[in-house]
Amino acid sequence: MDTLEAIRQRRSVRRYRSDPVDRELLEQLVDCGRLAPTAMGKEPWEFVVITNQGMKKGIADTTDYGKFIADAPACIAVFCKDTKYYLEDGCAATENMLIAAAALGLGACWVAGDKKGYADKVREMLGVPEGHHLVSLLPLGYPADRPGRKQKRSVGEALHWEQF
Repeated sequence: MDTLEAIRQRRSVRRYRSDPVDRELLEQLVDCGRLAPTAMGKEPWEFVVITNQGMKKGIADTTDYGKFIADAPACIAVFCKDTKYYLEDGCAATENMLIAAAALGLGACWVAGDKKGYADKVREMLGVPEGHHLVSLLPLGYPADRPGRKQKRSVGEALHWEQF
């Protein structure tokens, strides 16, 4: 699937088949994340891939809106070192992986990390050193169904030329 089609077809997927995701695909997703743009070339990101069922359940139980993490075959936690633009950099990496997942036939969903009350607990659970921020959790797997897309505003409603 080409990039534009992957962007158009991407959906937030919260229900997954039980089939495991190959390690090679997980590495490919992380590779897409690390290739994201980064402010001042800092590359502050660190990625933790979680496939252990007990760990996924523990993380799911800690979140407020990510209970479905427990049912995903894998989850990628995106952390960034404490730099001036860690959030922007981590979000760019997250979006790259979401688009790549769609292009590879995987479903994924962005579960918030930064500014969430559970962020430090997840960091500690995964053994990530202090000074790193949880930016996002990406549960992923093969979609159990194909969710529809909420009607988005048209480009004409969102686009402004020269002034707002």
